[in-house]
Amino acid sequence: MDYKSQPVSGQSQLEMGALNGESVHESDDESLYSPEKETYNCSIPKIERGSSSGNSQASINVMLRNVYKSIKIVVFSNKLNLLIPFGPIAILVKKLNGGHAWVFFLSLLGITPLAERLGYATEQLAFFTGPTVGGLLNATFGNATELIISIYALKSGMVRVVQLSLLGSILSNMLLVLGCAFFCGGLVCHKEQRFKKETAVVNSGLLLMAVMGLLFPAVLHYTHTEVHSGQSELALSRFSSCVMLVAYAAYLFFQLKSHRNLYEALNEDGSSIEEGSNDDESAEISKWESIIWLFIMTTWISILSEYLVHAIEGTSIAWNLPLTFISVILLPIVGNAAEHASAIMFAMKDKLDISLGVAIGSSTQISMFGIPFSVVVGWMMGQRMDLDFQLFETATLFITVLVVAFMLQEGTSNYFKGLMLILCYLIVAASFFVHEDPSQGDDNQPKT
Repeated sequence: MDYKSQPVSGQSQLEMGALNGESVHESDDESLYSPEKETYNCSIPKIERGSSSGNSQASINVMLRNVYKSIKIVVFSNKLNLLIPFGPIAILVKKLNGGHAWVFFLSLLGITPLAERLGYATEQLAFFTGPTVGGLLNATFGNATELIISIYALKSGMVRVVQLSLLGSILSNMLLVLGCAFFCGGLVCHKEQRFKKETAVVNSGLLLMAVMGLLFPAVLHYTHTEVHSGQSELALSRFSSCVMLVAYAAYLFFQLKSHRNLYEALNEDGSSIEEGSNDDESAEISKWESIIWLFIMTTWISILSEYLVHAIEGTSIAWNLPLTFISVILLPIVGNAAEHASAIMFAMKDKLDISLGVAIGSSTQISMFGIPFSVVVGWMMGQRMDLDFQLFETATLFITVLVVAFMLQEGTSNYFKGLMLILCYLIVAASFFVHEDPSQGDDNQPKT
């Protein structure tokens, strides 16, 4: 009995020694030459090595499960993603055949789900940034498609395509996207929805400033009152673009810092929604997953945009469609897929301030940042990109801004206002379908 209890007693002494802070080496000296102790000591590194390899394998398995879950949520959860394979098919058709109409059509189909998923990834990122910054991110990445297409068109010397596609993006956001948001929100909520008219007034003022920036170069050109013919208009455009960029930077400070309380969304009772609150919703993917997906989608869109731009002119000839109609109507509808889906979704959830931030905020960003940015980039590339969008296009933008400003002045919306905006967009689309661009043969020829 005493012999059997000795190991237990020795073990308890070791434990007590360890607890009292005594050195373990004192215990080891008593059984320095014990084979059992030597075997026990030698086995410790083996256990540690096995444990570390097991942990690394477990971490790899967890990472693979997270990657699979992220791909399943982003790629396989939306039926629109069935159009994604048309992107690689467009590249293959271009390599094998070179038919411009097919390349344009397939690229258009391939970009559509990518633009929508770009908006989805931005919405997921907005869960970690709050509604104000989230709305700005949504507008920014929602316009990424148009800006990428514009840069590739500028590289090819297709200045007119850049002007028309950016103009079409503004018209699409202000009439079609906002109209669908008002229409769907009014039908689903069965009431007159409210939004902050103070923010709508600020955005309307910025849009009118953009119209002024586009109007003066056009009037200067068509009245033939330039001091230096062919140069004053370009110089005025570049100066006005720099001023507009400064104004947009000040607007960002106004929105995100000094008066951010104006851009807080409203609840049903009219109270502000606190930053970071998203009702019962939660992010489906993590912040870094959202950032990685934004990078992947933007890269893939930029690749397809290059093929899309080079096929525009051939498509215009093959389909017998005006280049203005393709640039102003077809391209923006695809590019604005993210804003379209987001604005309608938020309006149906009675979050009209966020819908307004997506639709009108996107139009403001294109007019006050996208267009001036393209002028500056064209200046750096040596392209004569200016703010003279021709009289027909400038007049269309001016009337559109006035119509939308009148719709927003009361701070309320309903399905009838949305229907009117949609019908206005149909009139604009029909106008560009029968409009022949006078500079079509001069300014949009790609450089070889």
